[in-house]
Amino acid sequence: MGFQHGLSGLRAASAKLDVTGNNIANANTVGFKQSQAQFADVYANALGGGRNQIGIGTQLIAVAQELSQGNVTPTDNPLDVAITGNGFFRMNNNGTTSYTRNGQFHLDKGGFLVNASNYNVTGFGADAAGTIIPNVPVNLRLPTADLTPKPTTSFMAGVNLDARTDVPSSLPTFDAANPSTYTHSTSGEVFDSFGNAHILNLYFQKTASSNWGVYATVEGSASGVDFSGSSSLPLTFDSSGIMTIPTGSVSATVNFTDPTIQPLALSIDLSRSTQFGSKFGVNAMNQDGFASGRLAGYSIADNGEIRASYTNNVTRTVGQLALAGFSNPNGLKPMGNNQWVETAESGLPLIGTPETGVLGSLQSSAVEESNVDLTTELVSLIMTQRVYQANAKTIQTQDAVMQSIMNI
Repeated sequence: MGFQHGLSGLRAASAKLDVTGNNIANANTVGFKQSQAQFADVYANALGGGRNQIGIGTQLIAVAQELSQGNVTPTDNPLDVAITGNGFFRMNNNGTTSYTRNGQFHLDKGGFLVNASNYNVTGFGADAAGTIIPNVPVNLRLPTADLTPKPTTSFMAGVNLDARTDVPSSLPTFDAANPSTYTHSTSGEVFDSFGNAHILNLYFQKTASSNWGVYATVEGSASGVDFSGSSSLPLTFDSSGIMTIPTGSVSATVNFTDPTIQPLALSIDLSRSTQFGSKFGVNAMNQDGFASGRLAGYSIADNGEIRASYTNNVTRTVGQLALAGFSNPNGLKPMGNNQWVETAESGLPLIGTPETGVLGSLQSSAVEESNVDLTTELVSLIMTQRVYQANAKTIQTQDAVMQSIMNI
């Protein structure tokens, strides 16, 4: 037995203590992945060739990362995101790309999504209609301004007109103020170019056994709704009560008494209406306009889509987080600050959206905790301490043997 055995053992135990201590120190670091010290025995060449059957100690060959899933813990920040499954967030620091599992994000003064080190989170942007643009990942910038109002351009209503209604012997002239001139009515909301809400009233007048006329008025309009030069819209149903005319939407125009309000060009769709032998009822109603609204908050879906909610009850997709996967994630090089960079061993990043390919899903208002098991690490700490003491003992024993030889 030589001193080198004990010395190599002391070095190995010291390295193991460093790795274990680092794991314990980062037990509360979000997104941290624990490491494991790996060792190998050492043999020397014999004088006559081959290998000496007695080894000369041990050596540290690698500090391997264990990228197992950490526990997911809820938070109060809607921009905190946890990854469940494979993948890393792609970060940009002044042109330098890195990867992380720490999803503690917030907005900087410019509206960019960043982490605590002010690294930009990258992803895919969205156009004004909320459609994701799947091109090269860019620094995500979320809107913080008020939502611009959108005038109504399409109005859809589906009603059932009672087929049992009698046709008047002489059709009266329509008068919105006189309920005897129409059979049924309903109303919905539309918005002008300023985002002001107006009430659109629909009046249904039966003209024949399977024919109806629809009149419409809008609150604040100079006159009734103009259906391409006509004051009414004819509806026709077949013997089964299914609408045959019109087959789709029709154009309509609303002129307001206030000259500062632009005329409202509407596409009105009543094709979902029916004529059955049951009471009048509204089955569906929808329109695409809205008033201005202030930003109320953000939410992130499992597929990484970031949605902004406004006080006018409008929700709009404003971007999507990107994830990066690697053929060999253990080949990533840790750089500190919860960041890794790609290497030749890790392979090229596979960039995509969450829940596609091998990439995992996301959970909003949550973070992935460190995957360090403190119980295991504390037991490892005790065992490594004993190994250190044992190797020190071998040096002490070798010293005693040499002292005995010197005393002969």
